[in-house]
Amino acid sequence: MASRNDSNPFDEGADVNPFAGNHQNPNGSSKQSSLSQERVPQTVEITLDNTNDFKEKEKELQAREAELKRREEELKRREEAIAQVKLVIEDKNWPPFYPVIHHDIATEIPIHLQKIQYVAFGSWLGLMICLAWNFVAVTAAWLQGQGTSIWLLAIIYIITGVPGSYFLWYRPLYRAMRTDSALKFGFFFITYICHITFCAFAALAPPFFIEGKSLAGILPALDYLTWNATLAGVYFVGFGLFALETTISIWVIQQVYLYFRGSGKATEMKNEATKRSILAAL
Repeated sequence: MASRNDSNPFDEGADVNPFAGNHQNPNGSSKQSSLSQERVPQTVEITLDNTNDFKEKEKELQAREAELKRREEELKRREEAIAQVKLVIEDKNWPPFYPVIHHDIATEIPIHLQKIQYVAFGSWLGLMICLAWNFVAVTAAWLQGQGTSIWLLAIIYIITGVPGSYFLWYRPLYRAMRTDSALKFGFFFITYICHITFCAFAALAPPFFIEGKSLAGILPALDYLTWNATLAGVYFVGFGLFALETTISIWVIQQVYLYFRGSGKATEMKNEATKRSILAAL
């Protein structure tokens, strides 16, 4: 028979609850179960300091980005300004034995314009040959007693013609080809027409405006032919040189004009002239 001290663990009236939240340990102290500890919610404190720091860093990065963008735009504007001006250091390299001018067609002139530029350069050299031969012919006439005035005029033609042709029409054409400037093309056309007019006038050498025999043209050659065939032959050579120079110059201005019209520079030149006139009026 079971003793009265035996306890039934499944008895509803039992005093011991195995699922109680705490129980007595052998030392008599109570502790919370591990299951209860895991179920206790823990609160996480989020401060606003980290959020403020993040916003400040974001503003700082945006400010740096704006500064970099501003510097980039400023650098781009400077590069565009330099590209428009197209500054080139013009070191003197021609003629090779005694450089007095800057000249580099193969490097600085676009390849589709180099032929025109070379022919124009040839016409400039041709003008120097014409003026040099003209000086020889007039000197021969002066030695034949044709007066000192024609010889002095022949010297003036060389002194003014060679540097004048370079600065007035050859260098403007060279820079117009290099920079593609409409205004430089316009200046070239004006001065080059004067050059062609002079060459055609020298080929004829009529006896008005200036001493006709100061230019080795066909009319003085015909006049000299009646009494000095050798001197007339020298003048005929001068006539041929001036006539050839006129022909080459006409070809050059024609080709430059065709490029000028085909590339739209004529319209650009008109617009620039209109702007300048409006600014002058204001």
